[in-house]
Amino acid sequence: MSDVPIVVHRVSGTGGRRVTVRGRIMGLAHSDDHLVEFLRQAGLPDAWDLLDDPEWVEWQGGGAHEYWSASV
Repeated sequence: MSDVPIVVHRVSGTGGRRVTVRGRIMGLAHSDDHLVEFLRQAGLPDAWDLLDDPEWVEWQGGGAHEYWSASV
């Protein structure tokens, strides 16, 4: 299990990425805007500044800021 508080999981088969904050599922993000809104709801109002910080966000199974796989 990762020590990073925010995990953006691999792209789902239908697009979008599950987002967890400290192990709590926040929802399925289809864009950075969705991701930032989930983080705001989790009490992180300055989330834009965290997206590319590897101490805060772990992007699993694909590149950062990618929400659709080539097969979707």
